[in-house]
Amino acid sequence: MEPVFPEALKTLKDADPEIYQLVQKEKLRQIRGIELIASENFTSAPVMEALGSCLTNKYSEGLPGARYYGGNENIDQVERLCQDRALAAFRLDKSKWGVNVQPYSGSPANMAVYTALLVPHDRIMGLDLPSGGHLTHGYYTAGGKKISATSIFFESLPYKVNYSTGYIDYDKLEEKAMDFRPKMLICGGSAYPRDWDYKRFRDIADKCGAMLMMDMAHISGLVAAEEQASPFEYADIVTTTTHKSLRGPRAGMIFFRRGPRPSKRGEPEGQTYDYESKINMAVFPALQGGPHNHQIGALAVALKYATGPVFKAYQAQVKANAAALANALMSRGYKLVTDGTENHLVLWDLRPNGLTGSKMETICDMLHITLNKNAVYGDASALTPGGCRIGAPAMTSRGLKEADFVTIADFLHEAVELALEVQSSHGKMLKDWKMGLEGNPKVDELRARVEAFAEGFDMPGFTRGDVDM
Repeated sequence: MEPVFPEALKTLKDADPEIYQLVQKEKLRQIRGIELIASENFTSAPVMEALGSCLTNKYSEGLPGARYYGGNENIDQVERLCQDRALAAFRLDKSKWGVNVQPYSGSPANMAVYTALLVPHDRIMGLDLPSGGHLTHGYYTAGGKKISATSIFFESLPYKVNYSTGYIDYDKLEEKAMDFRPKMLICGGSAYPRDWDYKRFRDIADKCGAMLMMDMAHISGLVAAEEQASPFEYADIVTTTTHKSLRGPRAGMIFFRRGPRPSKRGEPEGQTYDYESKINMAVFPALQGGPHNHQIGALAVALKYATGPVFKAYQAQVKANAAALANALMSRGYKLVTDGTENHLVLWDLRPNGLTGSKMETICDMLHITLNKNAVYGDASALTPGGCRIGAPAMTSRGLKEADFVTIADFLHEAVELALEVQSSHGKMLKDWKMGLEGNPKVDELRARVEAFAEGFDMPGFTRGDVDM
């Protein structure tokens, strides 16, 4: 019997050669390139298999055991297993913590927390974007333009790092918090190379009467492996993405306290946390529709891996590699924010070298080294920043060790020298500078060495032989 829709049985190559070829090109780009974007990683073949599974076919609005559609008996088991593994990965007691694994990613997870626990125009405080914070923590420009939905719907007063040291200035944070009296204090960031003093955050939150939320999107893998301090002892809410250091699919999670809570002044004894139902309702139906079950299944796979000894060794290597890169750059006289790192990333201040982060990102792209321009404290604009952010997780997933990251530092040094050489010969105007790089034999030669180096390491989810070009 002929199938009703014969194209449904075709391979991607036969059904859509154009997309198939673009996928092959992307595979080749990843194999030949040095991936240094701190928020990216290479996930595993089992995670990708789950992402491409039949779980994507099922609609499952609601929660396990309380769906709006039938036929979810298997999906319920997948989601419950994912929840159990999430709690296990961070060593959490199920009677004291719960988790929602349905957020599509980290930004929706953060917005769900705000929707659940705040009302419009409530006050929040998060780390300022040029200080290493994230857009969803309430960023607005120096001119007052509100950039993120968080800053549009809520009143935001960011705290900042000390401009001399690059570390969070906890004394000024406390002073600001006592004046501003936020309803929610947010810790966590996307470009902060140091660990977080959760006890100090908790003390400040209690002093000003705020809830404490930690966004551990960047460091969740390090926290799971006990290579960074855990926020769970002190925070009320913890959010995370799952595709960065955790090496899972692109998704999000919200952890929330449950059970008895300390009574506030004037309250009767026996109070309990009321976060669970509010957060679950905010995720669905307030902000999202049906959960992406293929993501949840893939996340469950990644969380199982995150509880094992191999994962712990991987996270230790991530930190060692980031430190090796930082030390190699500083040994060449470059300035890093906080003069080093104790997590997975470094923030490189290129202003002393007379180079912008945008130009560094551009020349590295030409060399098949991927990193991102990034604001550094004191920058007036995130669009023309003075630095760049470099992360170790992705290339550590390919098996690189400390000596290999020293080699990467050498490549980056050569890139800076070449960028400055062309800037000197062609001028600082971006279009003129780019003209000096196009067709430049030094660019071609360095790119060839970068590609040869990168191709010497395996990919976790596919091999060079899988590329059909």
